[in-house]
Amino acid sequence: MAKKKSLFECQACGMQSPRWMGKCPNCGAWESFVELSAEQQKALAKTAVPARAKARPITEVEADKVTRFSSGDRELDLVLGGGIVPGSLVLIGGSPGIGKSTLLLKIGGNLAHAGKRVLYVSGEESDGQIKMRADRLGAGNENLYLLGEIRLEAIKSEVEAGRYDLLIIDSIQTLYSEEIPSAPGSVTQVRAITFELMRLAKERQIPVFIIGHITKEGAIAGPRVLEHMVDTVLYFEGDASREIRMLRAFKNRFGSTSEVGIFEMTPRGLASAKNIAAKFFSRGRPKAGSAVTVIMEGSRPLVIEVQALVSESGYGHPKRSATGFDANRLTMLLALLEKKLDLPFAQYDVFVNIAGGIRIVEPAADLAIIAAIISSFRNRPLSNESLFLGEVSLIGDIREVSQLEQRLKEAHTLGFTKAVVPKKPTFQTPVKCFVAEEVAKVVEWM
Repeated sequence: MAKKKSLFECQACGMQSPRWMGKCPNCGAWESFVELSAEQQKALAKTAVPARAKARPITEVEADKVTRFSSGDRELDLVLGGGIVPGSLVLIGGSPGIGKSTLLLKIGGNLAHAGKRVLYVSGEESDGQIKMRADRLGAGNENLYLLGEIRLEAIKSEVEAGRYDLLIIDSIQTLYSEEIPSAPGSVTQVRAITFELMRLAKERQIPVFIIGHITKEGAIAGPRVLEHMVDTVLYFEGDASREIRMLRAFKNRFGSTSEVGIFEMTPRGLASAKNIAAKFFSRGRPKAGSAVTVIMEGSRPLVIEVQALVSESGYGHPKRSATGFDANRLTMLLALLEKKLDLPFAQYDVFVNIAGGIRIVEPAADLAIIAAIISSFRNRPLSNESLFLGEVSLIGDIREVSQLEQRLKEAHTLGFTKAVVPKKPTFQTPVKCFVAEEVAKVVEWM
């Protein structure tokens, strides 16, 4: 009798190994490897068998024509690349309470009002709880169906019998398959269920939205193969204590990953932010330590306020803190100011905050960060009609930023009349531009 081969699987990332290991070499988790039983290995092999296909020249292959339909929410449509693609598998992750279930229930209600049959599957809440939220969101419609079920086989049976136009799963970690002998949420279960949902979506051309829990590190819980199998991965960003939420695409097979959707949590649930400009800066009396810049989130320019506080350090080691901005880049900018301008920041604590809860990932805000820091250091307010645009290099040069024309147009729309830029624009703009090629010139202008 042949001896059964041992197979161990990491419960954090899904990596497999023929022997047990104390630390996973893939994700670094400790004590995460569990030996799979013979039944689990059999079920795993069943889902892993690829379909037999014949190779053919790519010139003979016809390109797929991607069709879309609107979700009823312009921000979600923007992030998805123009709308929902039939047969697509979309994964949405985010912190607890950030608004994942609220958004998808609202989308389900929008499509139900448009005449589409929507199935909302919940393994975490009762039908009564979902009904209360639907009434608050105005999502109640006879085309929106609720199913409180966690068995994959029962869900597939309902989808095949009901002829639905959209399937929502809340959440993937609560489902389990009766054919796989392991607990709901395990790596084996999540992988197998996602594979079945993907096959269901492609065969019946039904868009499937999946809600995924996240770990304390902020990644989708379960194996990394989950994110590889789906067509689109969306993450909710933002503080649950703030009104603003941002939906960002990290993977999209049917569109760009640069677009960002901005939502606002209201008493009636999650809604598309209408007056976005007023959320990230204020036009009150000028105060020291405040500067304004324009960042690009996909194709959308956003005018944001940068705040800085510089105070004498009471300890031997000065503090450096940044909220919404890369702390390492802040340290680099401070070192540059010490080197080029002889400013004694080694004796001061420096705190930087990006207003509105947004996080900056592009270097175009470097100049505004420096302006806010120097403004606070000198206790000298900057003009509330001016903004700062430019990437600062390690040698003190100010470099150009992309899409400058769009940024200045947005600034002019919001009433800004002056801008400090690294190069004179080649286009006509009503905003008066001051050219500064080095950081030292910006300080002199201030």
